[in-house]
Amino acid sequence: MQQVIGPSSPSCSSTSDCFPLTHIDTAECGSETSAEQEKHEPSGHCRMRSVVSFYICYLLCLCLGLACMVCVCLWNSRWRGGFAWDGSAQQFNWHPVLMVAGLVVLYGYGAVLYRIPLTWGQNKLPWKLLHAALMLLALILSVVGLCAVFDFHNAKNIPNLYSLHSWIGLAATALFAIQWAVGMAGFLLPCSPVSLRKLLKPVHVWMGGSILSLSIAACISGINEKLFFVLKGDASGTQPYAKLPPEAVLGNILGVLIVAFGLIVLKILSQHEWQRPDSRPENMSYTPLLQEENE
Repeated sequence: MQQVIGPSSPSCSSTSDCFPLTHIDTAECGSETSAEQEKHEPSGHCRMRSVVSFYICYLLCLCLGLACMVCVCLWNSRWRGGFAWDGSAQQFNWHPVLMVAGLVVLYGYGAVLYRIPLTWGQNKLPWKLLHAALMLLALILSVVGLCAVFDFHNAKNIPNLYSLHSWIGLAATALFAIQWAVGMAGFLLPCSPVSLRKLLKPVHVWMGGSILSLSIAACISGINEKLFFVLKGDASGTQPYAKLPPEAVLGNILGVLIVAFGLIVLKILSQHEWQRPDSRPENMSYTPLLQEENE
């Protein structure tokens, strides 16, 4: 007789360890049959479809992030004269590269890290540390990017923080710094109680998506502002922005890629079935960071 293995099969300690998306209700796939075999077949089909859909979105996320970095580096190296740190226009070129790398691409990669199903049956501690490290690196790149533009403005006697772009970008970076510090204190320090982490988690998730949205708004407004500044069609021989020269086309494509990347990241974050399932009871006492096994 064929044995139907239920969710509590001891071979993998739980079915969710072997198939992370087993928490999906079979009713979501339209199965209302009472027979056990007919109930499990739609569940497996729905689970597989959800896994495939996730990895398609995740692969698209990785490719769009890489495309954003290629475009922003190509733009500033080919059309804007390359990079330096001497107060010249070449120093300013670090600003868009570092802000796109930090506030958008690395931030997005770090945000979706917990959604990868292959990590769900494993110890969460290494993924917590990797998430924190990616976000810290993204924050450092963003701060260096701000230093680049402030130094350039000061060297050229250009006012700081006068545009809407600069206000949104600075707000996004400041909120990012607060988010990282609160997340570090709330989710990684051993002295953080369970009640505090339960209170912070929904705020942390919502704030993460909000910061990404602000970062995207800052990047596309900055790209547009830069193109208006440099493509004026003056005596230097540059074509005006309205004529859509190759530099303008590349800048517009970069903006579209950034928006597409952000939409894919927000899609991954918003899908309930792609969220990491809680792996221990809510009433379990808090375990210090270095002793965590499977949070």
